Amino acid sequence: MRFRAEQHMRRQRDFRDAREKGRRQDCGAFTLWWYRRPPENTADVVVPMTPIHGPRVGVIASTAAVGIAVKRARAKRRMREIFRQHQNLVPPDCDLLMVARAALNRLEYSEIEQKFVDACRKLFPSHAT
Repeated sequence: MRFRAEQHMRRQRDFRDAREKGRRQDCGAFTLWWYRRPPENTADVVVPMTPIHGPRVGVIASTAAVGIAVKRARAKRRMREIFRQHQNLVPPDCDLLMVARAALNRLEYSEIEQKFVDACRKLFPSHAT
C-alpha cells in the first residue's frame, strides 16, 4: 500500500494534539502516541480544507534520543516504512505519532515491525485484521 502525502502529519498543531489529547503506548524501541480525530463538520469550516481520509503518521527522532543525522534518518525511514506496510491496522480517523528511541536502530527490522503490529492489535482490536 502506498504512503501518500496526505498521510503525513505536517502541522505543529497536529503533533501537539496527538501528544496533549492523545494516549501513549510504550513499545520499547519507540513510543506510539495516538489520537482519534474528531469528525469533520463541514458547516463550521470557513476555509475549505482537503478532507483527511485514512490514518496519518508523524515521525520524530531527536538528536538526544537517537544520535547523529544518519541515525535519525535511518530511524525515521524504518518507522515510516513500518507504518506504510501496516496502515490497515490503524483506524482511518486516527493520527499516530511515533517517537524513536536509541534502541530502534539496534534492533532488527522484523522486531520493530512486530512491536508496531502488536501495539496496533492491542490498541485497535476491532480494526485489526
